[in-house]
Amino acid sequence: MGIPAWIWFVVAAVALVAGLVLLGADRARESSRNRERMRWADLRGWQFTEEDERLAKQWSAGALGYFGAQTAVNVVAGSTFTSDGRRPVFVFDIEADGQIPAVVVAVRCNRVHPVLVELWLASVPFQRTGMPELLGPVGQRYAFADDPEGARKVITQDLVDAADALGGDVGVAWLEGEWVLASAAPQAGPSRLERLLRDLGEIADIVDPFDQDDRNAGQDWQDDKSEKPAQ
Repeated sequence: MGIPAWIWFVVAAVALVAGLVLLGADRARESSRNRERMRWADLRGWQFTEEDERLAKQWSAGALGYFGAQTAVNVVAGSTFTSDGRRPVFVFDIEADGQIPAVVVAVRCNRVHPVLVELWLASVPFQRTGMPELLGPVGQRYAFADDPEGARKVITQDLVDAADALGGDVGVAWLEGEWVLASAAPQAGPSRLERLLRDLGEIADIVDPFDQDDRNAGQDWQDDKSEKPAQ
């Protein structure tokens, strides 16, 4: 005996209602995130833009490459002080296939980094098409770079320690162009983003100190490891 047609109608109606509820919840979360980000920008005297398609295309590595970011939304633009001075910053959600998988924080340096370096948490399934070359573990993360030899000069022990301090909610931090960037969970609020901005500012000071003489002061992380006595 076949299932009555009215049962299929009820199932379809329930599925439609469930879908509408989920869509409404997503839109409510997005609206709340939008308002919160806007208030934060206003409090800091920074600029807020709801959407910027060009910004997301400025980078191709790290979280943007991993998620295939199509546009940047809820964008905050301003500048922040680090120990070496004021640096421009961006904070934005990345949108891919209608979803927001991560929020990205970016701090600008005064020069272009000589190599692309990505530092991924080991717990993140970081593989993607066109992944840079694996260098190996550095602290709590795995390092990837488009120029292994050049990257070993950039990845000092100071950088490794600063990357370890970012936290377990920061899936990846990376150097690309003249920027230091990191991604966190999309629900990260202003207080968490403030801390992440400070931490990235410290990394920017390490890889791009304003004092030119300090640029080679850091010790290579591999050299540091090799000098430690065996346990």
